[in-house]
Amino acid sequence: MKLTAPIFTLKRRARQLADETGSPLSAALDKIARDEGYATWSHLAAQFARLSPAQRLLPTLKRGELVLLGARPGHGKTLFGLELLLETIRDGKKGYFFTLEYTEDGTAERLKKLGATAPEFPCDLMIDTSDLICADHIIEQTSDAPAGTLVVVDYLQLLDQKRAHPDLDTQLQSLKAWAGRQGLIVILLSQIDRRFEAACREIPDLSDIRLPNPVDLSLFSKTYFMHEGSVHVGKAA
Repeated sequence: MKLTAPIFTLKRRARQLADETGSPLSAALDKIARDEGYATWSHLAAQFARLSPAQRLLPTLKRGELVLLGARPGHGKTLFGLELLLETIRDGKKGYFFTLEYTEDGTAERLKKLGATAPEFPCDLMIDTSDLICADHIIEQTSDAPAGTLVVVDYLQLLDQKRAHPDLDTQLQSLKAWAGRQGLIVILLSQIDRRFEAACREIPDLSDIRLPNPVDLSLFSKTYFMHEGSVHVGKAA
């Protein structure tokens, strides 16, 4: 059963309800759980624990957001981006995957690894592997995308590889503005500099983003970092 809000929001509602009514927090949590269709909060929590990281993360993303997902090579950021797209279309929305890294066949193989079947994704998930991919191209291709559409770009640094394109910061500003106007959620996958591996830290952060040219990282509403198969919330710029 799908929750009407992220679990942290439900917990906040329960705390507010407990404060307003003077009831124990446990009773307020159970009341919120019943409103969500569960007998008790423990049943709701058990269901949440069985969700995949993508299923947990997706409800926290809001329309109009520009989101960064960073990881070193081999830590699953592309698969995770595709998993988010699959969850989006299973929820009745559309998704776009723009990649300068993979072919259509390579992308399809990765989707199959995630359990997607061929009839499931061609209509609602658009896969674009054009060499023309940049902010302007993404905006043009999503011009008729309905609000709530998820756009995943694989990956950030490759947008900056052609001199004919605007600089990366300008492209991010354009994507941020477009996401806001159109009501899209735009996720940019990002490389992490290899110096992170010598930094003796468990999780990458914004200082580890590999940037060929200066970029205003505060353009990102949310940042996430993957390492050793886990997804971690990053700090704002």
